[in-house]
Amino acid sequence: MKTLHRYFWLLLALAVIATLFVSSSMTYKQQTTVPLLERVLANQPFKAQLSAIHFNYAGGPVSIKHSGYFAFIEFFMRKAAHITTYFLIGLFASLGLREFVKPTWMRAILTILSAAGLAAFDEFHQMLTGGRQPSFDDVLLDTIAATAAVVIVLLVSGLRRRKPVVRR
Repeated sequence: MKTLHRYFWLLLALAVIATLFVSSSMTYKQQTTVPLLERVLANQPFKAQLSAIHFNYAGGPVSIKHSGYFAFIEFFMRKAAHITTYFLIGLFASLGLREFVKPTWMRAILTILSAAGLAAFDEFHQMLTGGRQPSFDDVLLDTIAATAAVVIVLLVSGLRRRKPVVRR
């Protein structure tokens, strides 16, 4: 049981990575949430306010005018999924490697570079999947999310190691 405890965080990271791989294996048509959004958000809440948002991502326009209301909402859901997934990978891997990789700076770099490599591989995998497009912008977004998790782990670890000030 003690051995399993040593690998707990790494096993969680692997579970997230496995889920990511399954998700990346699905075509856009299998994965789209637009039909669900059409039912749940049929009255298109906040459409007027959201219509003011427009920008470019991965070389293409993102706006309600360009994509339609439901695809626009789905875009943000997909990017939130990227951020959440890679944040969790960065968090779990960073925590899981504490016992195995010293010093701390090496663990941080290894975790970030591994997440970036995984993100690049994931985008390559998507390129081989029907109806999916690889995006360097997604690799960058994923790497930033993993880096944020690593920085939070470093900050919390640093705060926990600080000894309380003794007042006289």
